[in-house]
Amino acid sequence: MATSLLARSQRPDPQPAPETLEKFKVGMAGYTFVRFDLQMTLETLKACDVKYLCIKDFHLPFKSTDAEIAAFHAKCAEYGVTGYAVGPIYMKTKEEVDNAFEYAKRVGVKLIVGVPNVELLPYVDQKVKEYDFHYAIHLHGPDIELFPDADDVWNHVKDLDPRIGMCLDIGHDTRNGKDPVADLKKYHSRVFDVHIKDVTGTTKEGYSVEIGRGIIDFPAFVKMLRKVGYTGVCSLEHERNMDNPFLGVAESIGYFRGVIASTQKGKK
Repeated sequence: MATSLLARSQRPDPQPAPETLEKFKVGMAGYTFVRFDLQMTLETLKACDVKYLCIKDFHLPFKSTDAEIAAFHAKCAEYGVTGYAVGPIYMKTKEEVDNAFEYAKRVGVKLIVGVPNVELLPYVDQKVKEYDFHYAIHLHGPDIELFPDADDVWNHVKDLDPRIGMCLDIGHDTRNGKDPVADLKKYHSRVFDVHIKDVTGTTKEGYSVEIGRGIIDFPAFVKMLRKVGYTGVCSLEHERNMDNPFLGVAESIGYFRGVIASTQKGKK
């Protein structure tokens, strides 16, 4: 018994997360915790050693005061978490575009994950130039007509300011019959955020599952992240068992990190 206790006391500390050796980061999309408060969200991120959060308005409302925004950031810092972007934010009017950009400015981030009506894109272009922000359009697969996949986003933004691009949601891209590995390769210059998840099929009937239980080729995707030099965040957007997502979140983060570690140089 004494030998066993001594052995446990001499165990080394855990190794750093494998993405510390990468240009990209691992984060969390705030929507994962739409049914939970900020406290539970941050406790989960800390337990999973995730340090980046895309902020949703149900955790930090648009009308938050400067003091409330400061308190939000201080609370995140207690858990070693940085809010790196806001969104997704839907924008159907110019006023909603104005509000989103001003909100992001007050929050102190320079990346908006947005879903603007197509006719508003010229106005978004103006605001990007005015604020010097990056704007990542979130694609949604076959569920809605607006921006279903990476090809569609690219065709809408390719002639706009280069700071307007996409949040490549690899699950929704796959459900619209696309290959997220090929799309990352083609459009990497306009990929400013990535939502990671796994899905069961390449049609609307495909549904979200824990990473590693679906059909997406994550080793190929991670290798492509390296090949194109992606420097943003890969945020888990977990959309399964959302009343109790915690085990699924841990499983998905663990699998994704396992792929990162197993495909790093010198490992087979």
